[in-house]
Amino acid sequence: MNIETIQKKSGIVGRSDAIQQVLEMVAQVAPVDISVLITGESGTGKEIIAKAIHQNSKRSHQSMITVNCGAIPEGIIESELFGHKKGAYTDAKGDRKGYFESADKSTIFLDEIGETPLETQVKLLRVIESGEFIPVGDSKAKRTDVRIIAATNKDLSDLVSKGLFRQDLFYRLNTVSIPLPPLNDRLEDISLLVERFALEFTRSNDMLYRGFVPEAIRSMKNHRWKGNIRELKNFVESIIVLEKGERITSQMVEQQLGLRNEEFSKNEALPMVTHQPADSAERELILRQLFLLRQDVEFLKQLASPSQNPMNDLNPPLIDKSANNESSNLYISEDSEFFIKNSSIGDMTIEDLEKEAIVRTLKFFNNNRRASAKSLGMSERTLYRKINHYGLEKKIKN
Repeated sequence: MNIETIQKKSGIVGRSDAIQQVLEMVAQVAPVDISVLITGESGTGKEIIAKAIHQNSKRSHQSMITVNCGAIPEGIIESELFGHKKGAYTDAKGDRKGYFESADKSTIFLDEIGETPLETQVKLLRVIESGEFIPVGDSKAKRTDVRIIAATNKDLSDLVSKGLFRQDLFYRLNTVSIPLPPLNDRLEDISLLVERFALEFTRSNDMLYRGFVPEAIRSMKNHRWKGNIRELKNFVESIIVLEKGERITSQMVEQQLGLRNEEFSKNEALPMVTHQPADSAERELILRQLFLLRQDVEFLKQLASPSQNPMNDLNPPLIDKSANNESSNLYISEDSEFFIKNSSIGDMTIEDLEKEAIVRTLKFFNNNRRASAKSLGMSERTLYRKINHYGLEKKIKN
């Protein structure tokens, strides 16, 4: 199969060795009816590679079914995947086909497969091995003929070692693995990507476009794109809008990139990549949330005291590392992993802090679960699980 044909049909852009290797693998696996696991950082284009495999397979006459496993709440994921019978649960007012039944004779793309609950993984394994599944509330097995393409930005072998992902399912999905390079490993493709994104955006919005000067492209190549292709696409679209159709110069690019970096560094609520151990990173994030609670308490104290101005000094330093005074600092008790101490709040368990953060965030976003989960740095399914675990349903409705 010709790589150029695959690129034209799928819209994959790039001439770098890294992306050419990916395209060669797509050409090899597309005609063969086997499971494929696509790995790579967020924003590297895993879905477009899955589509390229499907479009060049024997199943291309049917539409590919895409499922974001991380976006489906744990309580309904089996119903979504395998369907349900009427009366299977309270709101099941009729029979419903699941994604696997709808994808019969086609391809199903399971994105964020690492977020799938262990109980559901057992049923996924059965579908892969035998083509059989049982809808929720039914006693009879159904058959489906699907090709499975899965994707993840996590290290599944690491999840297997931690008992969070089934080893047998990992081996079945990992028949062929296609690792996608981050954008920083294919910088020579940036000029082609920028031109593609700019033309698509300006044509669809009927906007004037005068192009990017070469120095502007060089400035973008010197930037570290942590969000990969997705971040680059958003940047190209935003700078075209902000510069009102002018020819984009390096000064414009550097100014906008500088503003973005400054805004990102100031936003303490954004999730971040850290090389700290998981428990240390978790504690640091907890301290940040605790500080926000402390600010609220201090503000209320100032409001209650007429002698103090409530607008003074609302943003003290997060942690005074030079001080060792327990009464003035936030810290996690050395003799217990479960308590956080602070003079203005008292002792709080980590669970109490997490519950408080969830309730406050949901109220701030008017109970919008998706927006709240994004702000809290967790998947929507994880947020649903924690709400049920802590019994917060009634509290957040009040």
